[in-house]
Amino acid sequence: MTPSTSRNEIAAKARHEADHFLNHEKQFHLGMLPTEQSNPKTRGLDRVFASSPAGGVEMLLSVDRDVEAMAQRVLASTQFDKMVEAGTHAVLTGKKIVFSGCGATGRLSILLESMWRRFFRNVRRDHPGVCPKAARFENSVFSIMTGGDYALIRSVEYFEDYQQFGRQQARELEIAEGDVLIAITEGGETSSVLGTVAESLDRKARVFLMFNNPADILAQHIERSRAAIEDPRVTVLDLFCGPMAIAGSTRMQATTSEQLVGGAALELILGRCLQPVLTPAELALLNVRIFDYATAFKSLLDELLAPANLATLGSYLEMEKAIYSRNGLITYFAGDFLLDIFTDTTERAPTFMLPPFRKCDDAASLPSWAFVKDPLLPTAEAWEHILGRPVRCLEWNSDLYHCMGVPDLLASNPPKLDKTQIVKFLIGNEEDPSRFSRSPNMAVSIVGGREAGGAAYPEYKTAFAQSAARFEKQSSLFVGDSKEPADFRIACAPAASALRLMEHMAIKLVLNTISTGTMVLMGRVTSNWMSWVEVSNKKLRDRGIRLISELCGVSYKDACYALHETLEEMKTMDFAGRERPSPVQYTIRKLGK
Repeated sequence: MTPSTSRNEIAAKARHEADHFLNHEKQFHLGMLPTEQSNPKTRGLDRVFASSPAGGVEMLLSVDRDVEAMAQRVLASTQFDKMVEAGTHAVLTGKKIVFSGCGATGRLSILLESMWRRFFRNVRRDHPGVCPKAARFENSVFSIMTGGDYALIRSVEYFEDYQQFGRQQARELEIAEGDVLIAITEGGETSSVLGTVAESLDRKARVFLMFNNPADILAQHIERSRAAIEDPRVTVLDLFCGPMAIAGSTRMQATTSEQLVGGAALELILGRCLQPVLTPAELALLNVRIFDYATAFKSLLDELLAPANLATLGSYLEMEKAIYSRNGLITYFAGDFLLDIFTDTTERAPTFMLPPFRKCDDAASLPSWAFVKDPLLPTAEAWEHILGRPVRCLEWNSDLYHCMGVPDLLASNPPKLDKTQIVKFLIGNEEDPSRFSRSPNMAVSIVGGREAGGAAYPEYKTAFAQSAARFEKQSSLFVGDSKEPADFRIACAPAASALRLMEHMAIKLVLNTISTGTMVLMGRVTSNWMSWVEVSNKKLRDRGIRLISELCGVSYKDACYALHETLEEMKTMDFAGRERPSPVQYTIRKLGK
């Protein structure tokens, strides 16, 4: 085969794939959705960060003001009240609440379940006299993450495109009449999440659907969304609060709003279930209280936007950039908020196309730039500790995939997503030589809320010191009102509550800002577009095409052809031992932009 023939074949295959996407995948052309559009408030974000990291942080966090108005509206709505009432009834009658999501919303679903379960675990440990009165409610909240718990670590390509996968996971969790499903999809169109909605309706569960785009736009343009939104058995909570601070990065304001609303509902449900069985003194002991969540979120944001905190975050970003710019590695250590930090760190790989977390038996893949570890527990115990339950992975074989009607390529070679695989990610206190495989390397302790004043903190502090001793550099980041010495302190006082929702919100806002801001400084954001991206599913492919179109000034059709030609060219390239470039960035450079 001549080089000329090879190029012709690449062009022909690219045109065929592009034509198919343009003409037959229109349900994944999502440019009409506000969450997929760029936000005028952050246009030129990359230039602002280059001029002043603190100024860039302020611009990034300012978009979260849009969440405040949404919270005032949604938390006062009849739809929210119905969700709280249905969830309370389910728990009191021995049924279950199930959160369902994919990607960032799947990780949020797991976090919400964990917050509930860890509350009861802590009551057992710290207040054994109260525990017998409340224990019957402990096993009431569950989660469905598209791809199972394994997808908490690494995104499972294409899974979100199949409703049948969501249906199967709902079946495996045995959702039944009397249960409550709270499905969360930032765009309102994720097929796997809508599959959990359809299956739960078939099983006569109460179904609630939360998303971040106007319901009328979704119903007008996307058939699968319309089927759920217009179903009278589904209660819709439209959390629309505008475009994301970084175009396409729905782990930002979309998931922030969903965490605030879903977490508030869960705390209210918990309070309503505990009030009849505990005394006022016991309720106060457990921080079961009623407050205005929208006002609490506004107060938290006001604190984070204080000049001293902006300067601290800017300095911290420059520290991380200095490590990564020298090809170094950072390992975060955490206690109470390990799952929150884990979620943010995991999402950096697909969001900014960084090397994903690496299994302990994988010597070929590059180590992830950042990783997360528990300094107190070995890996198997650490997994159960952060989840508040045993790991829940998929044990699917080829026969099941064939029964679900997926393409033969996937069915005949299904991904390994079972329990034996998740424990290969050494998040525990075992020594992991890969974290020292590059220089510089740094250990960072992250402590949040009122954690430093807790009884378990001295043990954590000692364990971190022992683990960090192997690293070339050590640092600490505190997010809260503790006076404990720290290298970087974000001063804030999140409202105290039973599930510590506002403390979790503070960690999320800070970590999202750190991970996004660092990548802006590293050149992986163009203006306010998440431009260094992979196109591993149909939604991301559409997003990449629109990004190329906007930044290069070409039509959607021409951008589609250009991206598909890049994808075909990359199939012929060898990326062994080096990071694979973003096909979107590669295409932009090819077009001379």
